[in-house]
Amino acid sequence: MTKLKWLLMAVAMLVVPVVASAQEAEEAFNPGSMIIGHVTDAHSWHILDYKSSDGAEHAVAIPLPVILWNDGHLDVFMSSRFHHGHADYKGYRLVGGGAEKEEIVCVDEAGNLTGAKPLDFSVTKTSAAIIIAAILLIVIVFAARAGYKKRPGQAPKGVQSLVEMLVVFVRDSIAKPMIGEAKYQRYLPYLLTLFFFIFLCNILGLIPFFPAGANITGNIAVTAILAVITFFITNISGNKHYWIDIFNTPGVPAWLKIFPLMPVVELVGVFTKPIVLMIRLFANMTAGHIVILGFIVIIFILSNLFGTAVGGAVSVVSVFFSVFISLLECLVAYIQAFVFTMLTALYIGMAVSEPHHA
Repeated sequence: MTKLKWLLMAVAMLVVPVVASAQEAEEAFNPGSMIIGHVTDAHSWHILDYKSSDGAEHAVAIPLPVILWNDGHLDVFMSSRFHHGHADYKGYRLVGGGAEKEEIVCVDEAGNLTGAKPLDFSVTKTSAAIIIAAILLIVIVFAARAGYKKRPGQAPKGVQSLVEMLVVFVRDSIAKPMIGEAKYQRYLPYLLTLFFFIFLCNILGLIPFFPAGANITGNIAVTAILAVITFFITNISGNKHYWIDIFNTPGVPAWLKIFPLMPVVELVGVFTKPIVLMIRLFANMTAGHIVILGFIVIIFILSNLFGTAVGGAVSVVSVFFSVFISLLECLVAYIQAFVFTMLTALYIGMAVSEPHHA
């Protein structure tokens, strides 16, 4: 009974927020807009929608700071001033959302679009989620550190066991083999930070309620920044042999070097490596969220087409597959953190390795 109770709670945690956000008029329900709206960024943290006794729709959302630079002056206010896109404020309007990109544009006194857009430095849902993830990661690490201080020389337990297991795994299975015994310690702090941050963000993205639920690693801007950091660390750390192998690849016929075909190919590879890192993480995490939401919206699509009875019958299958994909996503969350960190260590190892002479 205990296991069944926890399973039912997990199902409810997964389905209720999505169902609540989809409680619109049947003829107005847009599956694509609902799905894309859940996996993209926004200027507020949407929780749910509900209808009051008079039939009016209300949105429950956590407002976030809006920071705009426009025409030489700075405007700072909360996103609640837009009333979920239904009101202008200080000559700005919040447009888009759902299937369209949400952005802030300028309007004149008559409410007409001017065609201008301010520089937007706002704290969006993804930005707020990154701050929450960073704070949570710091708390976890310091909790493990406190465990070592309280119980020196003893076997770890609780969160200390989890942190130690992952640290040892990254060190012994990623850093040492990919970079080498002599040089791995210099890059180990970055690899640990990278692995823990991606893994925690992936897990938080699978929990469908505040303060989790944001698709952090499904935002290509986030994965791009991580890839750019890896790019700079790799190429700044590259020794002379790394650059010689790029512009004067050994074992390649001279005419390919003069052409120069191979140097161009190798130089392009320097830039395609971080691009691969960026796209792989972004695509895998976004695809998982879309599949789960796709199974949920099937319930409402069939309810609109064939009635509530059919939608209710299909909901059993949809929820089952949603839970199955969610469990699979837990594994993917770990695998993607591992792959990103492993490839980063591999690129660094290729850049700092010394040639072996017979």
